[in-house]
Order: sequence, then structure tokens, then C-alpha cells
Amino acid sequence: MTDINALPISQKWPAQDAEVLQLYSLPTPNGVKVSIMLEETGLAYEPHRVGFDTNDQMSPEFLSLNPNNKIPAIIDPKGPGGKPLPLFESGAILIYLAEKTGKFMSQDPALRYQTIQWVMFQMGGIGPMFGQLGFFNKFAGKEYEDKRPLQRYVDESKRLLGVLENQLTGQQWIMGDDYSIADIATFPWVRNLVGFYEAGELVGFSDFPNVQRVLNAFLARPAVEKGLKIPS
Repeated sequence: MTDINALPISQKWPAQDAEVLQLYSLPTPNGVKVSIMLEETGLAYEPHRVGFDTNDQMSPEFLSLNPNNKIPAIIDPKGPGGKPLPLFESGAILIYLAEKTGKFMSQDPALRYQTIQWVMFQMGGIGPMFGQLGFFNKFAGKEYEDKRPLQRYVDESKRLLGVLENQLTGQQWIMGDDYSIADIATFPWVRNLVGFYEAGELVGFSDFPNVQRVLNAFLARPAVEKGLKIPS
């Protein structure tokens, strides 16, 4: 097995324990998906902070792991065939960890693909749309005189919340009674929308009681509470 400390990324973030999974991340909505999943599964891992304030994500070492310069990314020293597996994209990492551990994704083929479809719903809809709304509501976009871009993302975020609201009606989690990677992918973004992005009133969050209920249940999980703070 290749020693992961021989890999380029380890020049900047050396592994203290090269036998455990290495996480390169920040506590953003995408980043905490993986730290929460790792806490939920109980897999041993070592977190490394990729600081945006110091442009760590643009360093040659990080780009050797993720050429798209985004967090999170992992290296599993005990990947398929016992070989190190580098992996980026939070959705892909969630699916990999679910399959590696046999947790938080059904083994039934139909339910497995239905779970993946909701992860893709988050990746292709909730994440990008909520992120754009955050830009136009809280960051540089709020200075734009033309408010049509903001309204576009408000309307689309409301629509997506409505889809989620309908899915959660009469059931505990996105996939029914079973907590899954679909929830782990989705609710960090819902939390960010109404918290950090300060957009709860804009999207009429009170109109989505099932989303509120499941968000609260998600945040009450000990592994979620811990994962939201990793890397510190």
C-alpha cells in the first residue's frame, strides 16, 4: 500500500496517522456533509483545515487532490483493493462512505437509487440555488441595484423548499423512516439558508413546517452537532 505521506498533498498537510481516512475541508455546508457522515459512521479520520483566507484551496498541494479547487476532499488509505483512494465532490464522497460502511443508504437496489436521486437533488438544486441566494442577500450581490437576480433565487429557493416539504410530509426523513445520506447532504444547506445567509424571512421559511421539523431533528443528532464544527 502506498504511504499517503508520499503524496503531494501531504507536503502541506502531513498525516499524523497515515492508516486512517484523511479529510481536507472547512465547516461550510458542503464541507460538513463529510465530517457529519464520518461522525455518524464512526470511521476513524483525521481532519485538515483548508483555509480560504490563505487560499489553501489554490495551492499546488490541494490541486493535486482536487483540480477543481473545492472542499471537501478525502484520501482513504484503505480504499478499494487496499489502495489509497483520493476523492472529491461531497456527493460522491457521501455515496462512497455509505457503500464502504453499509450505513445510511439502503442495500435494496431501488431504494439505493432513490436515495442517490435525492442527493443529486441537493447537489444540482438546493446547493447552487441557496448559495446564489446567499450571495445576493448577504454578500457583494446585496449592493446590486437590480434586484431581479435576488428575486430569481428567492423564487427558486422557495420552489425547492416546497419540493422538500412535500417529500417530508408524513414521514420522518427524506427517505421515510430511515435517516440517510440524502438528509446529510440536504440539511446543512437548509441550516445555512436560514442561519448564516439570513434568508429565512425572504423565503417564507415558516411556510415549510415539515422542513423545519426535520431540520431540528437533524441538528439534534450528536454526530451532527460535532460534525458541524470540524475542522475547527
